[in-house]
Amino acid sequence: MESSRPKELATRKPELFKEGVQTYHGSCHCGAVKFEVDLDLQYAKTNRCNCSFCAKARQWGIVVKPEQFRLVAGADNLSVYRFGSKSGDHCSCKTCAIKTHGTGYVEQLGGAFVGAIIACIDDLSEEQKDSLIYSHSNGKDDLWWEEPKFKNHL
Repeated sequence: MESSRPKELATRKPELFKEGVQTYHGSCHCGAVKFEVDLDLQYAKTNRCNCSFCAKARQWGIVVKPEQFRLVAGADNLSVYRFGSKSGDHCSCKTCAIKTHGTGYVEQLGGAFVGAIIACIDDLSEEQKDSLIYSHSNGKDDLWWEEPKFKNHL
């Protein structure tokens, strides 16, 4: 049975986005790595994490199921970095060093996932990015579902 509760908007300006799932295109800085990601940005929330990697990179991403993400160019030009719990791979372009996405498996996040980097989605205007609402994850303490105490620096 579906909930009668309305979905919570993930943007302060829903009129900036088409309704429903849309395919967005993204790339690294030099363009060697390209991807597509299927998102409903009126409702799909973005996230900032405080784990040691994300905090240093000031990473801002959106988590999707693997079938919603397609690497369309540059698979051979990806550098993969894995650390700590080895639950995720950080994927960056070997040429320009920009991280475009990450992949992994964290049960608390719903299992297998891809995290697309918002800054790498080329189809989004500055106004659209500015309107997106984001949450925070406490990856530093492996409490992904909780907000960290300190988050303004993320």
